[in-house]
Amino acid sequence: MTSTFRFRKFSLLTGTLMGATMLTSPVFAEGVIDVAIIGEPPTLDPMMSTADVVSIVTQHFFETLYTFDENWAVVPLLAQDMPEISEDGLTYRIPLREGITFHDGSTMDSADVVASLQRWLKVSTRGKGVAEQVAGIETDGANTVVITLTESYSPLLSLLAFSNAAAMIVPEEVLGEELSAIVGTGPYKLEEHLPDQYIQVTRFDDYVSREEPSSGGSGKREQILDEIRFVPVPDAATRVEGVLSGQFQFADGLPTEAYDRIESTDGVEPMLLAPFGWPIFAFNLKEGLMADQNVRSAVQAALAPEDMLYAAFGDEKFFVTDAALFPESFQWHNEEGAELYNQADAAKSQELLSKAGYDGSPLRILTSHQYEFHYKMAEVAKVYLEAGGFTVELDVVDWATLTQQRDNPAAWDIYITHSPFLPEPALTSMYSPTSRLGWANEEKDAVLKEFTSETDPEKRLELFAELQKLVYEQAPFYKVGGFNTLLAKSTALDGVTETPWPYFWNASLSE
Repeated sequence: MTSTFRFRKFSLLTGTLMGATMLTSPVFAEGVIDVAIIGEPPTLDPMMSTADVVSIVTQHFFETLYTFDENWAVVPLLAQDMPEISEDGLTYRIPLREGITFHDGSTMDSADVVASLQRWLKVSTRGKGVAEQVAGIETDGANTVVITLTESYSPLLSLLAFSNAAAMIVPEEVLGEELSAIVGTGPYKLEEHLPDQYIQVTRFDDYVSREEPSSGGSGKREQILDEIRFVPVPDAATRVEGVLSGQFQFADGLPTEAYDRIESTDGVEPMLLAPFGWPIFAFNLKEGLMADQNVRSAVQAALAPEDMLYAAFGDEKFFVTDAALFPESFQWHNEEGAELYNQADAAKSQELLSKAGYDGSPLRILTSHQYEFHYKMAEVAKVYLEAGGFTVELDVVDWATLTQQRDNPAAWDIYITHSPFLPEPALTSMYSPTSRLGWANEEKDAVLKEFTSETDPEKRLELFAELQKLVYEQAPFYKVGGFNTLLAKSTALDGVTETPWPYFWNASLSE
């Protein structure tokens, strides 16, 4: 089958899905898979977004110096080895792999890495969070980079390894306020992008894989598939029908009520990631109603997380009502501040609003249908918040619009999001004073600074417990609970690792 033929057929398929209810016959081409994602990524520049859908797509063509193995340990990717770290923890000397080719045919060197990391510090949410601790990034020959810190920063390597708001490495020539081209070092390269229709990536023939055994995102990355086509399908029901019919070989972000249908259908199987993550109501501390501590505490007092989780997930096997910011299986688990969770106390909310001098102005909650559980939680929250004395306005937009509007603090009071449980708390940007939430005050900043500069693991656990206590006392965001997430794949698709950010190197289609 020629590429042209595949594309003509693929475009017809996409047009049918966008149109809605009628689904065409399955498309199957050897070495080509169609992956249904929750919507159009707001950008293909992973430095500029923390949206999971951006990470899922872009990790196929952009790579970072480090990555995570299956145990969430940081291991080298474009770096040749782990860095040499000075005894005072202030200097990281990073050796680079040699012979790495970018998709444009140029060769990666230390100048590309320095320029990429400097841009990351300026534009990425996570990069900006560490920028104040970075004294300099310099080359030391063609294949070594030296990062110098003003004070020790224990999460640095985790930040450099994360594919979300990623410190990806690109040619110096394409860098600017915006990338002038999508050019990475990954096993697949961007072939074509038609917004709201598909993102096509194809095998990069000059890719040089690491040789270590594959483990999580690390080690050998085999390019078994010829092409991967990411198809934005905003409607969750259409994603379900598409994977059940065989039109998609993989589907992300599925409603949990589809689990039994998927499990009982031949040729497709569910992938349930448990525990997966936590739904979050992110509060705007920069301006508007939520800048007032009493108003934030009123929201916290009014909400009933168990009802919200039931509405969102429908079955207790998919969620847990839990105050801790990390589940028990994580070393970071603790119960500090838990007494302020799951209050559902309308009278207390009204009392706090009275204390704040609340005038009935609408509390604007920004949410979307693409993640249906976000919207369902918003509907339940509206009922409880109105009982607690608020006037509530739901602003329902598509996910790409939400990820843009949340960068404008004048446009929202609360936005609804979620996060997987991450291996390192500092990867959650919401703690940072530079995040879009704007959580900044002397007490919290001191605890956060001590947490990120401390290198003793036991002391770090104690400091994170202090930070969690402040989350509940100052209410910069609201953790609704914990949840599992449902994905689905064709039984013919092998080699897909269970991860919050699915990737398809090492994946293959069986006969």
